[in-house]
Amino acid sequence: MSEASRYETSWLTIPDLVEVLGEQHGRVRRLLDEHYLVGSRRDGVLRVPAVFIVDGRPLPSLRGTIIVLHDVGFDEDETIDWLLTPEDTIGVAPIEALLAGRKSEVRRVAATLA
Repeated sequence: MSEASRYETSWLTIPDLVEVLGEQHGRVRRLLDEHYLVGSRRDGVLRVPAVFIVDGRPLPSLRGTIIVLHDVGFDEDETIDWLLTPEDTIGVAPIEALLAGRKSEVRRVAATLA
């Protein structure tokens, strides 16, 4: 899928996340390690899509969805790409559906991707 059709978001580095979340560097790393957030190396720097942060916290429904995607074999880059790319069976990018409270639907589709 082309970059143009992906969900538009800015990207946050670890120092950006420290500021936005009001957490220490180690805690931000733990959020990534424990799948509350998922990041990808873009231009050599680990970055997280800003849309994954809502009201100064990681989107609550994101963690379970990341775990489902990892369980079906997706790596971090594939996970981010899937979340930001419109999905025909959902009708929008999965991140948009998560933001709208449709986590069950998103996870059901994610589980079929294996």
